[in-house]
Amino acid sequence: MAGRGAGQGGAAAGERLFIGGEWVEPDGGHYDVVNPATEEVVGRAPEASAAQVTAAVDAARAAFGSWSRTAPEERAAVLDRAAAVIRREFAGYAELAQAESGATTGTARAMQVGVSVARFARYARGALEPVETPLPPQINEAGPMGKAGVFGALAVRRPVGVVTCITSYNNPWANPSGKVAPALAMGNTVVVKPAPQDPLSVYRMAEALAEAGVPPGVVNVVTGARPEVGEAAVAADGVDMVSFTGSTAVGQKIAEVCGRGMKRQLMELGGKGAALVFDDLDDVGLASAVAGIGTTFSFYSGQICTAPTRVLAQRGIYERLVDGLARHAGRLTVGDPRDPGTVVGPVISAAHRDRIEAYVELAVKEGARLVAGGERPERERGFYVAPTLFADCTNEMRAVREEIFGPVVVVVPFDDEEEGIALANDSDYGLLDYVWSGDVARAFRVAGRLRAGGVGINTVGRNMEAPFGGFKRSGVGRDVGSYALHAYSETQSVVWPG
Repeated sequence: MAGRGAGQGGAAAGERLFIGGEWVEPDGGHYDVVNPATEEVVGRAPEASAAQVTAAVDAARAAFGSWSRTAPEERAAVLDRAAAVIRREFAGYAELAQAESGATTGTARAMQVGVSVARFARYARGALEPVETPLPPQINEAGPMGKAGVFGALAVRRPVGVVTCITSYNNPWANPSGKVAPALAMGNTVVVKPAPQDPLSVYRMAEALAEAGVPPGVVNVVTGARPEVGEAAVAADGVDMVSFTGSTAVGQKIAEVCGRGMKRQLMELGGKGAALVFDDLDDVGLASAVAGIGTTFSFYSGQICTAPTRVLAQRGIYERLVDGLARHAGRLTVGDPRDPGTVVGPVISAAHRDRIEAYVELAVKEGARLVAGGERPERERGFYVAPTLFADCTNEMRAVREEIFGPVVVVVPFDDEEEGIALANDSDYGLLDYVWSGDVARAFRVAGRLRAGGVGINTVGRNMEAPFGGFKRSGVGRDVGSYALHAYSETQSVVWPG
């Protein structure tokens, strides 16, 4: 890996914890990080002790006072320099991310490291956004509270304090940067606990931030394969907020701990995105729906909470949609993510592959019709799942109701608009839903009735300034764009006599 940033930390940036600006030997030794495509060891990740997690929180607490008072321009400069370091080391960072996560080359470059660069640059600008909102003056009559007068007021956003950031395995660059960058922009300090499957990239991020001039203690990284590490990072007395991306089950446990300590939360949890496809689509619209839904098979091998995995198809278009999805799945090349021709890479681990396969077997038992996939691809090594499509499903099936987090799409038929909306909302989740319709008025009307944090109309694309988060068990709070700056801040009222 070329460049001064890569060489500065060397092995330290993958084998030691980052606490208080220092690379620290872990108390618990190391564990192997495995390449999902080859089953080879990528590197050794440090296993922190609970005491070291506490030390990281203490370092963040000690650094908070000075960092929160740092001029916004200085915070912006640090984030800009971090973006520049990551950009300089782009190729090596993408190679590491691919080896850890099993992402295809295009995904590792554009959607992992590339998005990280964009987020650090975005929140460098975000550090300069106004934090004060002037409020209309209020005329108060004389009374027990004092003389009559005119009172001015401001609503001012202040940093929360120490934020524990617990990140997901499906994107070891974009997800951590989407937490760390806005948190730092607002003047918070952070303790990052990456997913145990692919933590090495986050140490590279810490290395880039250190080179960019982030003061000691402002960013700390602790890792571990044992759940005790994450638990300590949530429960520590010095933590003011927890930002978590992961499963709903783990999010509920974290929320219980946060509730006892009144800690602020930002929770981006599971999803089972409903894609409503109406029969007023023409051939072009149908092709768009197939391509959009088909990203579930390929993008992160379906390991993404925003995927349109639960397809609700109106009967007039049902068979054509199922046929189109089957053909799409059949054209996707499953293989080594380093191969330029590969579209579908591995899933993160053998355990997760087995979990997905158990859901495939369950769907067959429940009576779903297997249209494509369903068998493990013939490969000597790696944790691969074939793009799998089920038709003739019902909303009562577990494979339809529960998040599988793999390249599996289920299709449920419906008759009319009311039934489609009811089926879409009959879910524990509500992160991102989708509507495909040739009638724009209908699409917006339906979107307004969907109980989801976001709705894509005739697209799976995202606007990266739009608020992101879920209804129901898909999460608490919103981030992305300026909404992330709000998420990592508290609002303070300032009142004065005119």
